[in-house]
Amino acid sequence: MRVRHTSALVSLLLAVLLTLSAVPARAQSSPPAEDVLVEALVGEIRKLNPLLAVYNPVDRDITSLIFEGLTATNAYGEIVPRLAESWVIADSGLQYIVTLRDDVLWHDGVPFSAADVLFTTRLLGAPDFPGAVELREFWRTVEVDVLDERTVRFRLTQPLASFPDQLRIGIVPEHALRGVTGETLAAHPFNLDPIGTGPYQFEALLAASGQLDGVQLRLAPVFRQRPEGATGYALERIVFRTYPTAQAALDAFAANEVNSIGSIPPDLRAEAQRLPNLSLYTAIAPQVGVLIYNWDRDSVGYVRNPRVRLALAHAVDRAALVAEHLPGSAVLADSPLLPNSWAYDPAPWPVYDPARAQQLMETAGDVFEAPTPAPEETPAAPPEGEPEAAETPAPDAETAEGEAPAEGAEATSSPTPTEEPAAVPRRAMTILVPQDPALEALVAAIAAAWSELGFDARVAPLPPDELAARLETGDFDMALVELSFEPYADPDPYVFWHQGQRESGQNYGAMDDRRISEALEMARREPYGVNRAYFYTRFQELFAQRAAALLLYYPLTLYGADSRLEGVQIGFLSTPSDRFRNIADWRFAE
Repeated sequence: MRVRHTSALVSLLLAVLLTLSAVPARAQSSPPAEDVLVEALVGEIRKLNPLLAVYNPVDRDITSLIFEGLTATNAYGEIVPRLAESWVIADSGLQYIVTLRDDVLWHDGVPFSAADVLFTTRLLGAPDFPGAVELREFWRTVEVDVLDERTVRFRLTQPLASFPDQLRIGIVPEHALRGVTGETLAAHPFNLDPIGTGPYQFEALLAASGQLDGVQLRLAPVFRQRPEGATGYALERIVFRTYPTAQAALDAFAANEVNSIGSIPPDLRAEAQRLPNLSLYTAIAPQVGVLIYNWDRDSVGYVRNPRVRLALAHAVDRAALVAEHLPGSAVLADSPLLPNSWAYDPAPWPVYDPARAQQLMETAGDVFEAPTPAPEETPAAPPEGEPEAAETPAPDAETAEGEAPAEGAEATSSPTPTEEPAAVPRRAMTILVPQDPALEALVAAIAAAWSELGFDARVAPLPPDELAARLETGDFDMALVELSFEPYADPDPYVFWHQGQRESGQNYGAMDDRRISEALEMARREPYGVNRAYFYTRFQELFAQRAAALLLYYPLTLYGADSRLEGVQIGFLSTPSDRFRNIADWRFAE
């Protein structure tokens, strides 16, 4: 019998009762049965509702097994049908007509239908929706109509090729939440007693010492009736236990309380490797570490000159620095898109070549700020017949790859050499970096390399909140940032690099290159993957040719599991919960 809670207190009491009656306390724990996986998660369980789980990794991990979206991803990040059977794109990308599967049941046996899709999307777009603001703002722009019990039409205000990715969010049951509004959703008992359509269904809340600290799921009988559930799924139950820190989770594995760990941070990798019977699985996290330039800041206005950016890129031995300072925690980035993504097609990046860097600086023009003349002085005019540097490009003003300077770039002529050249003034810059010893050392090495080009770079480590605030206000010269694609699987990097995304997106440095922006616009409008792939290839070529920012690394994420657990394969990740993509193949060795 399913019990509905009426308050947080009742929820907690029920959790304790369920724990005492169904699961032994941690002090009495023993190795799990061969068909039960007990996994440690770091954090707290708050709301087991996919609409409200965006900001909580623990909730996302658990709900990913209970709920399903209309779409899902494969190992390459491609969008594939899940609760949808198929879809048709019409009206030049403004309409998506989705046909739903007719063999899906909710965990309580009620058939899944278009009414559930309509109810879910209306909750998401409600003015008082209590979840992620970006979800509410997006779904308020989408018109959703039920054409029949198995057909839903989505109308967009403008073409958006990534729309099928938006359909991955979990659908909730209209019959279990009937009458709920955005205002009442956050406090509804459903959030700790969920009903989904996924492979595992909610069975019990768990507690220790009077505190909610876990969830027990079991393989859903109704899912077994579906074609994809008829085989595999050797794990009959999955138990998630929560811990306050990653160290506590690692200690729990050593104490035989759990047999897998959802995420192991880089600083605990060495300790994890020493644990017997713990296998480690490494995957690229959905982020890319980039050193961005502030194109809007006059004091570093030279970054608008493509020759200067190419010089900065050629001066840094990225591969050596990433290997030295981020061993085991990151790998070299060679594209602004994620590896394993279907759109990943890296272009050649400027190679480490200090001599070439010096040559580019010499032909970039006077990128250093000249001393300001006194009020009574008049700046010297150029020699007769010689154009001013700011007006005429250098004779070889194309980039190393043959590209013309970016729109708005400060391409200038080389200064005429004299018998006794004056000392070149050094240009000061400050590079913001997160407070992390490894990242600080990485940026310090970059600053040292740039000093050979006449730059005086200072490294300024900042706590996360202060760094975020400085990025938002544009108060920086340069900054090391980790741009996150999470929770989206679509490769669209529009918000990071389009020239119009300084205010509303995450183009913190106001990077302003029209050709790059055009490639992103075309890729965003094109609904068919083959054509989109061409535009993303072009975007990656332009990004490398113009060295729009300094690509550095892809962070790694680490999953740990009992060495007896077979079938674990971690491919493309849009969120860490994607590690469960092939959970049907997981089984303990006999």
